Amino acid sequence: LADGVVEADGEVVLARTARPERDPVLVLRAAAAAAQSELPLSRHVVRHLAGAAKPLPVPWPAEAREELVTLLGAGEATVPVWEALEAEGLITRLLPDWERVHCRPQRNPVHTWTVDRHLVEAAVRASSLTRRVGRPDLLLVAALLHDIGKGWPGDHSVAGEVIARDMAARIGFEPHDVGVIATLVRHHLLLIETATRRDLDDPATVRSVATAVSTASTLELLHALTEADALATGPAAWSTWRASLVADLVKRVAAVLAGEEPEEPEPAAPSAEQERLAIEALRTGEPVLALHAQTETPHEEVAPEPVGVELLIALPDRPGVLPAAAGVLALHRLTVRAADLRAVELPTEVGESAEVLLLSWRVAAEYGSLPQAARLRADLVRALDGSLDIRSRLAEREAAYPRRRGVKAPPPRVKVAAAGSQLATVIEVRAQDAPGLLHRIGRALEQSTVRVRSAHVSTLGANAVDAFYVTDQDGRPLAAERAAELAQEVEKALG
Repeated sequence: LADGVVEADGEVVLARTARPERDPVLVLRAAAAAAQSELPLSRHVVRHLAGAAKPLPVPWPAEAREELVTLLGAGEATVPVWEALEAEGLITRLLPDWERVHCRPQRNPVHTWTVDRHLVEAAVRASSLTRRVGRPDLLLVAALLHDIGKGWPGDHSVAGEVIARDMAARIGFEPHDVGVIATLVRHHLLLIETATRRDLDDPATVRSVATAVSTASTLELLHALTEADALATGPAAWSTWRASLVADLVKRVAAVLAGEEPEEPEPAAPSAEQERLAIEALRTGEPVLALHAQTETPHEEVAPEPVGVELLIALPDRPGVLPAAAGVLALHRLTVRAADLRAVELPTEVGESAEVLLLSWRVAAEYGSLPQAARLRADLVRALDGSLDIRSRLAEREAAYPRRRGVKAPPPRVKVAAAGSQLATVIEVRAQDAPGLLHRIGRALEQSTVRVRSAHVSTLGANAVDAFYVTDQDGRPLAAERAAELAQEVEKALG
């Protein structure tokens, strides 16, 4: 199978001529051969190697680095071989920093595996994406190390960058490659968080990502790492929808890295249907709704997402629209994935103009069938005129919301995203997901007399991370002091 490695009785064992005390690469060579041949590595051999193998010099020789990459690139067969080495302490001997993530539990329930197993699973997922990148070795090692900082205090991405830099140098990568791996670890959440929580039409969003990744090759690697990480996390972390958002962001960033300037966004003209709804809303003075169901195709092995729905609402501009609409959706058990709110001016019969508010939302049913548009419209009318007490109805729902006894969620955190946008102030809300959360946030923003330009909603497990692009009444970003006050007001309202 390899130098000093043979197959015997369906297992990978050492050849009679093998001398582990003289061959420091033998451990990785045997492991790589076992994984590539999809054979188990003999437990007797692993114990023998643990006791007799000569330590690798630091930095590792090129052969050792190549054998590690070969092991990581074997796909599913990597897992049992890695676990066999880990059981005898050989992994921590090769990579001492692995000790801090060994059998470490995850903090977020969206994760299926412990930290160490998740890292191996990420490498397994990355092995199927190696044809998409120019440096598959960097992708595989970055996948193995991307969460290595979870064994240390503070932001695991920041801590992980330092640790990954040391580990990559130990493994024997050249200084430039060490820098690329460190960058991938530092920014392994950048694409998914930006794509799902930021306005991709805002040039500042695209430029900030381009500045972080610096080169097209690093962007290519980060795109693949993002997908591998999400697929290894659990079914809630990746979907066709998330994949499309990330791909759109990558395309825009690649254009900037190629020398193109992102276009300054112009107010998009309403679609024919939006214009029709807006005219009807202006004529009747009441909300007009339209629902368009969309079934999402599952992404590879990921479980299919619920049926997606595009919800269009048009109504004469007035206070309280966001909390009312969000509350009605919560009452009907519809989860909001993304929301866009904007006002358009339409001519009236007397020659003047009037503003109509257009809400274009992407929602999904938590379970069961989708509600009829007529029912949503009726409840929205009642919510706006005050005859439907959404707050009380949601309070009753929250009282009956199933919670695990003894589990206390961390308090909500609201902050102003630094350099988030040149067009608006970005308020980021991190809180425990619960029925009516978006309604409560909307109420707090409404009471603070700001205008919500758009909302980007993301839910992972029991955690919601939402971003709201807000402006003052004149459509300008908030002053820094006012933005900080707004964040405190929203956090207090959710506390």
